[in-house]
Amino acid sequence: MNSEYIVKADQLTKSYVMAKGELAVLKGITLDIHAGEILSIVGPSGVGKSTLLHILGALDRPSEGKVTVDGVAAHELSEEKMAQFRNEKIGFVFQFHHLLPEFTALENVLMPSLIAGNSIAQSRERGAELLKNVGLLGRMNHRPNELSGGEQQRVAVARALMNNPKLILADEPSGNLDRESSESLHDLLFQLCEEKNQTFVIVTHNEKLAARSHRTITMFDGQISSDTRR
Repeated sequence: MNSEYIVKADQLTKSYVMAKGELAVLKGITLDIHAGEILSIVGPSGVGKSTLLHILGALDRPSEGKVTVDGVAAHELSEEKMAQFRNEKIGFVFQFHHLLPEFTALENVLMPSLIAGNSIAQSRERGAELLKNVGLLGRMNHRPNELSGGEQQRVAVARALMNNPKLILADEPSGNLDRESSESLHDLLFQLCEEKNQTFVIVTHNEKLAARSHRTITMFDGQISSDTRR
C-alpha cells in the first residue's frame, strides 16, 4: 500500500423513487482508498454495501456527491464514455462469476481486452499470462462447466485483471464457494495485492476475509459506522 489515493468519494448519496415515496440507500458516504489496499466492506444485508460498490465502479451514478477513480469523475461522463472508463480502469468480480458458457477459460479472460479494441494475438498472450498467475494455465481451453466453482472464480479474477485496471471491485467473491476454495481465492487476492500492488474493494460477509484485509469498513443504514485499519 502507498500514499496515493485511487478512490476519493465525497458525501455520496443515493435515493430511489418508490411508490410510497423516496428511499434513501446511501446517506453521505465520504471515503478515500489508497493504492495497493485491500478494503473490505461489511454490514447487514440492505445497508447499501452493493449500492456503494456499484457507484464506485461507475455502474451507477450517485444522487448527490462526487467520486473519482484515478482522478476521473466517471459519473459525470456520458454513458458511452463511462462504459469505456469502466473497461479501462476497473475490474469486477461478482458472487456469480458470469462466465460465458460457450467460451473457454482463455476466451472469457480475453473479453475486456477485445472490447477495448486490442488484437487477438496481443490479448491471448496477456490472457495466458494471467491464467498462469492464477494457477489455471493448464485449464485455459476448458469451458466453465468443466471447471470447479473455485476455478471459475479464478478465471473471473483473471478476466478482471485483463486490462490492468487501477481498481478491482468484488461483491461476495467467495459467497458460493466451499471453505477450502474460499480460502484459496482469498490467498490469491492477497498475493495479487502484494505482488502487483493491486487495489481491491470487497463486499463480504466472510469474517476471515474481513479480518485479513488491510482495512474494514462497517456500514449501517446507508452510512459508515466504523473504519478499522490494520
